[in-house]
Amino acid sequence: MVQDSAQIRQQGAQDFMAYYDFACARQESVPLPAVKMNLDKGMLDFNGDRLKLTDWPPILSSISINKHLHHIAISSTYQASLGSGDADRRYYKSSFKKKIPAIRSKDMTFKLCKALRECLIVSSNLKTLQLNGLPLRERDLITLTKGLAKSVALENLSLANCPITDEGLEVICQSVKYSTSIRTVDFTGCNLTWRGAEHMANIIKHQGMQRHGTAWAESLRYRQPQFEGMGGLRRVTLNCNTLIGDRGAAALAHELAEDLWVKAVDLQRCGLSNEGARRLLEALKTNSALCVLDIRSNPLVDKVLIKTILEKVLMNADGESPEYCWIKPATTEPQRAPGPKKRSLPSLVRGKGAFRIAPRKGTSPGGRSSGVVQAQKPYSRSCYIPWRAAARAGRQRGLPPGVTVSEQSFQGAATVKVTVDSDSDEDEDEEEQEEEEVVVEVEQRPSSFNLQNRITGRQFERLQMELKECRLKLAEERRARLKAESRLIEYELENSRLRDANHSLSEALAATGSGSAPPPVSALEDEAVLESIESSFTKFHAFLGSPQGCWVGILETGHYNVSLLTHSSSGPRQFKESVY
Repeated sequence: MVQDSAQIRQQGAQDFMAYYDFACARQESVPLPAVKMNLDKGMLDFNGDRLKLTDWPPILSSISINKHLHHIAISSTYQASLGSGDADRRYYKSSFKKKIPAIRSKDMTFKLCKALRECLIVSSNLKTLQLNGLPLRERDLITLTKGLAKSVALENLSLANCPITDEGLEVICQSVKYSTSIRTVDFTGCNLTWRGAEHMANIIKHQGMQRHGTAWAESLRYRQPQFEGMGGLRRVTLNCNTLIGDRGAAALAHELAEDLWVKAVDLQRCGLSNEGARRLLEALKTNSALCVLDIRSNPLVDKVLIKTILEKVLMNADGESPEYCWIKPATTEPQRAPGPKKRSLPSLVRGKGAFRIAPRKGTSPGGRSSGVVQAQKPYSRSCYIPWRAAARAGRQRGLPPGVTVSEQSFQGAATVKVTVDSDSDEDEDEEEQEEEEVVVEVEQRPSSFNLQNRITGRQFERLQMELKECRLKLAEERRARLKAESRLIEYELENSRLRDANHSLSEALAATGSGSAPPPVSALEDEAVLESIESSFTKFHAFLGSPQGCWVGILETGHYNVSLLTHSSSGPRQFKESVY
């Protein structure tokens, strides 16, 4: 076997399945069907949570030398339980017992990244690499980056739902920035903020400068540059990163305004508002190459603005089917309608058993809901009649023996779906062992005559999204109304303060004024008064020419008094003339 190892490895590089079988036989293990499922199509796609620690060495050794796979996708959907407290202990105890998958350990992720690095270096066929939900650390990303930098064939890179944060994205960007083969990157749900968006904007800027130089060189001697043949990013997906916000959108819009190569940018559920959407719309005024700009599922953006952006990018696509398709928005889990709470019924078996029968929408022919939950009797073989026996007897299941099928239609027949969850633990107290819970909910199928009136799942999701948007708009409107009311109260207080100050100043001015103070409208404005005053002063000046007279003028409020004092042999005489 040692003599044939080099030959086996050389053949295994071109045949993943053969070398995987050989590696499993060498460690006396069985090849997993989940791993071999799509190998005939040149694809390695499996969920890493299902693999044990002993199952990984053959897979890693086969990946590290492989040269013929064109698609590698490894995912993990494991989520740690968040239950705490005495009330949640009995519900989450079963999840506490579950072992953490081997792929979640830091040693296994590091070994996987080393194997992928070797594969990226030696393989000239690997075009797609998807790592979904893996807890990649900084050491893992640095190792993976070395393979990305030397890969000559990789076109699609996806680290969706990997919590790499902005620091991990910066490490990945060091290799993506200088790569000419990577065309699409997917960082959906990677806990990115506006700093991560700025890292992607810097990559777009750097590659744009390089491609502008290449385009200039190809345009010499009246040649036409081939933009599509140039390497670099074509699609950037940043969905489900709610902390990107308007600042991250502004950074991307600034670089996309003059870019000629990026074709698609996905920003679903990224915390955008109208401000960030307007910045992206301004970028579309000068960018005619962008065919997909997806800002859906951002409740703070007006629908009219979203529609305007969609129309603009569809005009850029020129009505043709674009090479980069639109990603379907992630459906949110619909909220349960308020209804009767679950009831606890006694159980006859030891341990915890839960029987759940989910109700479906539908009404019976009589107009009443046929999903009424009644008190169920304990299970007994004597009173139990099988369904087929009831059908042969000519009556419907659940009806008394005297009622036949002809008396009631099958439109309201209920489909019962029972799920039994049982768990037993030797460490539990006797009280917990005796406590048994049976949750019963009845599920009713809709009538066949009402199928046309049934709301489809897509319509329900759309209604849920519209309801969510309306609630957000209502909350925003309430905040704006409260702000406007508070500002109105401030203005009213300021107005009343100014009115009181004006009143007090008017009273003070009236108190300090005298009878000789001029009125608001002076009497001098009347021409007749001016002429009389002028004639009086003329007489006065004529009198001053005589040696026997003197004058005293007293100015009073509203009129002028002119007093003349003369001296004669009989004594002084005073003449007074008032001018109004």
